Amino acid sequence: MTLPAGWTARRPTLDDVPALLAVVHAADTFAIGYPDFDADDVRAALTAPFFDPQHDSWVLTDPDHRVVGWSVVDNPTGVGREQLDVFVDPERATALRAVLLDRMLHRVAERATERGRPALTVRAAVCAPETRWAGELTAAGFTRAKRYVRMSRSLADLPAEPPPPPGVTVRPVRAGDEADLRLFHHIHDTAFRDTPDYEPAGFEGWRDRLTDGGRVWDEWFIAEVDGAPAGALNSSDQALEQDSGWVRTLSVLPAYRRRGVGAALLRRAFAVYAAKGRGHAGLGFDLANPTTPVTLYRSVGLHETRWIDLYERSVPAA
Repeated sequence: MTLPAGWTARRPTLDDVPALLAVVHAADTFAIGYPDFDADDVRAALTAPFFDPQHDSWVLTDPDHRVVGWSVVDNPTGVGREQLDVFVDPERATALRAVLLDRMLHRVAERATERGRPALTVRAAVCAPETRWAGELTAAGFTRAKRYVRMSRSLADLPAEPPPPPGVTVRPVRAGDEADLRLFHHIHDTAFRDTPDYEPAGFEGWRDRLTDGGRVWDEWFIAEVDGAPAGALNSSDQALEQDSGWVRTLSVLPAYRRRGVGAALLRRAFAVYAAKGRGHAGLGFDLANPTTPVTLYRSVGLHETRWIDLYERSVPAA
C-alpha cells in the first residue's frame, strides 16, 4: 500500500511527543469519548525495551506537514505476542489507517525473523465506535480473540470502609523499599499465572516498565491473611482527567481467593481515591479470566461501562 501524493511517513523522535499525544487524544476521544493517554505514556512507548524507534514505528504527516498518525509495536518482555497500535486523527487520516497497518505487519514479519521465530502473533485493540478499523483488521487477516470490559462506580455515595474479614489486614506498600516491591511483584506474578495470555516478567523488567503515572505509592496495597502475604493492588493516575482513581492490577494468591481479600483491597483503594476528592473509581478486566472477577467487582459497586475487543493474527517471518 502507498500513501497519496503529499503525505509522508517517517520515524519518530522524542521531539514528536506533543504532536503524537495530540493524535492519540483525538483517536481516544473518538473511540472512548475522552483522552486515555498522557505524555509519559508516549515517551514510555518510544523508549520501551525491545523497541527500536528507527524500525518499529511510523509517524504519518499530511500535505500541510501536520502529524496525523502514529503506529507503534510493543512487546515489553521480548517474548510472546506483539501488541500493535495504529492511532490516526479521525477527521484527517482515517482513510490511511490501513496503510500504516500494512507497514506495521511487514515490520512484525521482520521482527519474527530477527527473533528466529517462524511467525509471531500480533494483537490490536478495537473499541465500539471503531467499526471501520475492525473491518480493516478483518480484511488484513485478523480475527476477534477476546473482549476486555471496563467498570466504574461513583465515589459520591461511597459507604464507610467496613472492617476487613477476620485475619485480613491491608497496608500500603512501603515506597522505596525494594523488599516490599519484590513481595508485591511475587504476589502479582504468582496470582496471574493461571490467567490466559499472562506473560511473566522478572522483577527488574517489571519495575523498569513502571511509568511516573504508575508510581502512586500511597495507592499501592498489600493484603495479608494471618500475617501471610495474600494479595496486592496497585493504582495508576491514568484516569485523573476523568476525575477517577484507577485500579491497574488486583492480585490475590490462589490459596486466599473467595475469602474477602480482593474486596478488602478494592474498598481500601476506593477510600483513598475518595479522600483525595476523586469522583469515581474504575478498572478493566479480561472476560476470559478464570477467577470470574466480575462477581467481586459488582459486589463493591462497580458496573460495566464499555468494552474493548482484541483482534489477533499470526504473521509469518519475513
